[in-house]
Amino acid sequence: MPYPSFAELKNWADNYPKLWNAGDKQAWIENWRAVGPGEFRMLDPVGTPQKVGFQLCCVDSWDLFQPNVQFRFYPGSLFVCANEVAWLLENRFTSDGREQVGLSIETYRFEDNGDVNIRTYYKVPSHSDAEMGQMFQTYLPDST
Repeated sequence: MPYPSFAELKNWADNYPKLWNAGDKQAWIENWRAVGPGEFRMLDPVGTPQKVGFQLCCVDSWDLFQPNVQFRFYPGSLFVCANEVAWLLENRFTSDGREQVGLSIETYRFEDNGDVNIRTYYKVPSHSDAEMGQMFQTYLPDST
């Protein structure tokens, strides 16, 4: 099976923030599975223990973060190159009563066998940081 085409990856990328922000979990999952039917591996962020499996890499992240975070690609930052996608993501959330934006650089590699490898780069909030810190106590309990 060849890796997804440019059109398939572009469609997946375009739908990623749209479906997330709409709160449509099932459509978001289906969007993922259309381009990644295989195994998932994720370093989120790079430097933390690897997560393995679709449930852990995608579904659990949805359940923890979706109610509190909205996504937007930084204008002009979406790149689809062969079987890889990269973007600069604006993660919009309210913390300590203020709307804030955290940036993450995210790369996705789609393999011929349907596997997906994800690498993200961002500053992990301190566990003492209001709402986001509390979520990261669950997501990355060994960080500070």
